[in-house]
Amino acid sequence: MKRLLVLATLTVFVFGITNVIAQEAQDDAKVALYKRFVDNRGPHQDIAYQAGKEYLEKYGKDKDKYTEYIEKWVNIYEREDRKQKLPILINQGNFNEAFQVGAKILEGEPDYLQARILLGYAGYLAMLKNDESHNGEALGYAKSAIESLESGKMPKAPTTLPGDPKPDIWAPFKSKDDTLAYLQFAKAVLSLKATPDDSIDALLKAVTYESEIKKTPSTYYFLAAAYESGPYKPMSESYQSLHANKPETPEGKVALEKLNAVMDRIIDAYARAIALTGTDPKTEKARKEWLAQMTTYYKFRNAGSDAGMTELINGSLQKPLPPKP
Repeated sequence: MKRLLVLATLTVFVFGITNVIAQEAQDDAKVALYKRFVDNRGPHQDIAYQAGKEYLEKYGKDKDKYTEYIEKWVNIYEREDRKQKLPILINQGNFNEAFQVGAKILEGEPDYLQARILLGYAGYLAMLKNDESHNGEALGYAKSAIESLESGKMPKAPTTLPGDPKPDIWAPFKSKDDTLAYLQFAKAVLSLKATPDDSIDALLKAVTYESEIKKTPSTYYFLAAAYESGPYKPMSESYQSLHANKPETPEGKVALEKLNAVMDRIIDAYARAIALTGTDPKTEKARKEWLAQMTTYYKFRNAGSDAGMTELINGSLQKPLPPKP
């Protein structure tokens, strides 16, 4: 039985409405259908909804106060039903329908912040299932939700029926800061390929909040990847083309210093990712891959030696995360 709060939103407009319609209409089927709708509005709203839809299909052309009332009730039911379905669809991994339902919600209520929050993070969840078809729209939702939250806007508390527990406006997250951390993380991952510099900024922002994101190995793996595909790649190519294996120049020295600064950020990010994986067998494969990547950069920065690398990893989480160079 669904409890979609329609009664809490839309007040019955007339007392004894079934008696009134019975007086105005001789169609027994019409009266019976309306009575089925009225009798179930509170205890069995799903049944009332089906009756209301059937009534509108058969008698919607009447355009009287009864059809007007049912139409309002049905619209509210469908609106609230979509809001309930959205997190369920995301949890089920049904991302295509989730984004369709979410778009419909926001079409009617553009300021419904919960939908933008959920859809922003759903884009990242879809990527975990190798579905990148929603990346663009999810990134837009994440950015919009972050902007709204940072400007002081809050998710709306859903209207509840008497006796129902008060819902948590931040669910499935824990708080405003937790929500922002996960949205910044989603924004970072969704923008990694196209705009890695934006991804770096989002990840550095995400770890400023007290959240599990701050303690998650993949956060720092993605940070390393963003530095690699963002500033490091073009800087490395430029240095190799203009300065490598040539007499040292002031310009070449400055270019190398900048390149080294980015490499140090990559090394630091991999060290944190590795340290956070610990000895968990589930992350052993990733740990080995990250260690191999880190070792390449570390040896380049230390004349081919890996001395001190283990100590750097072990102490990485005790140091502040270095800012973007």
